[in-house]
Amino acid sequence: MVDDYMNLINTKEKKLNKNFSTSETILLVIMSLLIGFCMGKLIPNTIKITEKTTYNNKYINEFIKNYNYIKDNYYEEIDENDLINGAISGMMESLDDPYSAYLDEDTSNNFSITLDGSFKGLGVQILKDEESGYMLVTSVFKDSPAASAGLQAGDLIISINDIKAKDITAAEFSKFIRESTENKFLLVLQRDGKEIKTTAEKNMVVLNSVLSKTFEKNNKKIGYIYIGIFANNTYEQFKEELDKLEDKNIDSLIIDVRDNTGGHLTAVDGILDLFLNSKQIMYQFFQNGVTTKTKGIGNENKEYEIVLLGNQNSASASEVLIAGLTENLGSKFIGKKTYGKGTVQELINLSDGNQYKITIKKWLTPKGSWINDTKGIIPDIEIELDSKYYDTYEDDDDSQLQKAIEYLSK
Repeated sequence: MVDDYMNLINTKEKKLNKNFSTSETILLVIMSLLIGFCMGKLIPNTIKITEKTTYNNKYINEFIKNYNYIKDNYYEEIDENDLINGAISGMMESLDDPYSAYLDEDTSNNFSITLDGSFKGLGVQILKDEESGYMLVTSVFKDSPAASAGLQAGDLIISINDIKAKDITAAEFSKFIRESTENKFLLVLQRDGKEIKTTAEKNMVVLNSVLSKTFEKNNKKIGYIYIGIFANNTYEQFKEELDKLEDKNIDSLIIDVRDNTGGHLTAVDGILDLFLNSKQIMYQFFQNGVTTKTKGIGNENKEYEIVLLGNQNSASASEVLIAGLTENLGSKFIGKKTYGKGTVQELINLSDGNQYKITIKKWLTPKGSWINDTKGIIPDIEIELDSKYYDTYEDDDDSQLQKAIEYLSK
């Protein structure tokens, strides 16, 4: 469950107290639509469409004709829901767009959890341990039911409510917890060769996508905020951390979106509003030959200097944030060229709980540049991340961060 995202947050928490990698690179404008909106009139669930039914579109008529033929003549029983989902999946594949895709139930659930920023569950990350066949606990979310129940990373889950872990997959384990009407789960664990029994109660788990701290150099206090993903609750978390830093009278700020592959555009809107006034253009959209400019509702431009940290995995919403601050405030961008994703996806909810996402428009920077594909955003100061960092995860070995601190401290 949201494995890549939580691995990165755990790594960043280790850094702050002493890279986020996901297959999705998206900028979402979420709209809840049912399949009935786009196909309900074509294939009602309870009314058979006859050969006499016609529409002013030869392609739709061709679809209906063959849908009915397959349903009526296939030699085995057909699940009409599977037939429709297969058709939608095929349509997404035919677009030849890496960002338009059909999402099955498991993918949809994990996708939604990551972007919602919260979910109801135990708050434990698991993998199937191939050697023992049990569920290996790889991490326990902070302040989660699993943490309260005493689960630790490295534990092996032998059973849950008398269901043997060996008999199910990790996905089935997660689905059981998610869909169970029970809120309490009896877990049998193995830790250091000993068997432990504990009870965990399902509850809301909040994913932290924002972390902050301060650096001091040359009598300058530099604030630092890391954003792991732009989820529904990222703006609130960001504002809370920014308020804390500003209460400490920071002289400048580093915003780190390295390895942040995107998320909700509304989260970026809120963050940009904290730094830009309402006269500034945050970004632009291009759709059906028409360009529209989007301005925020902020009151003033921040006066302190800002540096953005980004890399080749900073995409979509991260690039919107980088472009919005560099082109409006002259903020500096340090790191490596960004991914280059200049399109916007819409998430469509189907009546059976599955989803698909489809590209609907281009987004442009405040000055009208389209950074898609190989273009990306070129850093003002390009610097590689020191390979030692991956061994230590210490700030002193983070060459990109140190360059930002050096720049702001002068």
